[in-house]
Amino acid sequence: MGRLVESLAASYGGEVVGVVTSAGGIDRISRGAADVAIDFSTAAAVPANIKHLAASGINVVEGTTGWHAHEAELRELVARSGIAVLASANFSIGMGIFLELVELASSKWKSATGSGAWIHEAHHSAKKDAPSGTALMLKAAMAGAGYDAPVDISSSRAGSIPGTHTVGFDSVSETVALTHTVRDRAVFARGALEAAKWIHGRRGWFSLRDMLG
Repeated sequence: MGRLVESLAASYGGEVVGVVTSAGGIDRISRGAADVAIDFSTAAAVPANIKHLAASGINVVEGTTGWHAHEAELRELVARSGIAVLASANFSIGMGIFLELVELASSKWKSATGSGAWIHEAHHSAKKDAPSGTALMLKAAMAGAGYDAPVDISSSRAGSIPGTHTVGFDSVSETVALTHTVRDRAVFARGALEAAKWIHGRRGWFSLRDMLG
């Protein structure tokens, strides 16, 4: 992801002024060294990364998943520091729209007698977390829309699949399935670069939905 961001940055009006590739490297970034940092690292690194970037006055686009047990404390830190963070489990613009469709469907299916729902996600064999952060985000969106029945989540890891998420609803006589498919992992880098442009000059904690309006 870092290499994709670096290769595409110029086409979004950005300039890459530094790259961090190892643990502890974030400490070399000084105040004013950059306007925005785009982080696709590891869950374990996120708290320290955001703390250092906040101390350096640098806004953050956070695309890493698996760190959300620390979200409350990091939100407080960001509020005190005066920087901005835009965090999302998925930076595909299409996924942002897909999420709204899933919420709408969930709000309609929540009262259907005998209905059930599932989420299936598929990614490349090297992806470490399962289910994906996006699948968990979708499940939370369904609950937020009032769908309180059990939602079965399953995952597949194979080959070089960039990312596919299906949300399905089933009742006694019919099924509705919504699917979002990524053809190219560059979609996440492009979304992160759009987010970097949007968050520049802002303050606070934001989501992809905030950016999309």
